[in-house]
Amino acid sequence: MAFESGSVSFRMLYIPRDLPGDTVERFARHAAPPIDSLGDGEIHGWVTGRHLLDRKITKDTAFHGGFLRLTLMQAERKIPEPLLRAECRMEEIAHMQAEGLDRLTQTVRRDIKKSVTARLLPAMPPTLKGLHLLYDAPARLLYTTALSDKQLDAFQVGFSQTLGFGGVPVTPETASLQRRRKSIKDWAPCSFAPDVEDEEVSHDPGLDFLTWLWFVSEGRGGMVKLEKLGDWAVMLEGPLTFVMEGAGAHEMVVRRGEPRVSAEAKAALLSGKKLRRAKLTLARGDHSWSCTFEGPSFTIRGLKLPDGEKLDAVSKFQERMEGVALFREALLSLFDRFCNERDDAKAWKATVADLQTWISTRKTRR
Repeated sequence: MAFESGSVSFRMLYIPRDLPGDTVERFARHAAPPIDSLGDGEIHGWVTGRHLLDRKITKDTAFHGGFLRLTLMQAERKIPEPLLRAECRMEEIAHMQAEGLDRLTQTVRRDIKKSVTARLLPAMPPTLKGLHLLYDAPARLLYTTALSDKQLDAFQVGFSQTLGFGGVPVTPETASLQRRRKSIKDWAPCSFAPDVEDEEVSHDPGLDFLTWLWFVSEGRGGMVKLEKLGDWAVMLEGPLTFVMEGAGAHEMVVRRGEPRVSAEAKAALLSGKKLRRAKLTLARGDHSWSCTFEGPSFTIRGLKLPDGEKLDAVSKFQERMEGVALFREALLSLFDRFCNERDDAKAWKATVADLQTWISTRKTRR
């Protein structure tokens, strides 16, 4: 599982209540069927975090290093597309030669494809996929590798069917409610470009937050003192994904050369676009964390953790999860800082003026 080694990609969900006392038993009742029961459809269900065929969910296998660790497994048989095309073409050629035809109707071709699929599918090996779950009980927070909205929907269905309730994805709106007990739904659109009106720009707090982080990293020296967490350095790098709703180009990606100081990046900011995705690095002392961060969904991709000590497997896993938790708290504390600044009308007016000056005067390179 990715949380045990290498980089880490995840989305976060708030869990609205403590997990029930029989949580493990509930997951065991919803365990994946045996792989040999797979026919021409799909099977899915829970397995342990040890591997995708480990259906034996017990208190010993469901937990690792103090964390509930499970996987929603999906299995199906698939015919590789090149193989299916080749087999169908062979059948079509044989049919035309037998019947003395130059071409086949669509109906005949569909029937051939159906016949070939029925013949090949039972011999195909199962294709396994897994959406991992890791639950941090003290924080009442769940990490999942379900990154896309489609994956997250499937994960939420499986989770809620098992426990009777689902998680709440961590987004700018839910993070503000959870951490500050304040709604940000009433925030008005705000343009950071000097010559673009507020009503013309995308209204998404996640875009504003990531663009504000970029400004903090360059326009404010890149250092922020976070309560209880100390001094942190903030840095953004490319590829940079800009977005703006309405007329014109909706999304633009700047990736070649030095995206951060490119003329294209400055032009995007001046046109009213805001950052949706960028490489984000947070550092404290000699330790640094870097990932690709998506502002609107708070999706974290490829998080690289600081190097740790040489420990046994369980201790190493716990050390890595402490690193994930520290990065999470630093990121969300920066979001708290942004929200508090945004809620202070006087402070925010000054911030927008500084942002506009920063955008207008940024140096660029060809």
